[in-house]
Amino acid sequence: MSTARNTQNVVEVTAKDLPLHCPTAEVALWNNHPKVYIPVERTGEARCPYCSTLYRFKGELPKGHH
Repeated sequence: MSTARNTQNVVEVTAKDLPLHCPTAEVALWNNHPKVYIPVERTGEARCPYCSTLYRFKGELPKGHH
């Protein structure tokens, strides 16, 4: 089993995508994994522990998000 990360899946997200979860609604049903919330607002980017998709936050965080 390979432990290499998928470095090609990078998704830019904005404040309208928060709270962010993976898989997103655009993912095909056959390709889903359990839903997990991605804390992208903490550091500006975060990786899904299941599929290794990297989510990058773009823009300014809305007020009230921690």
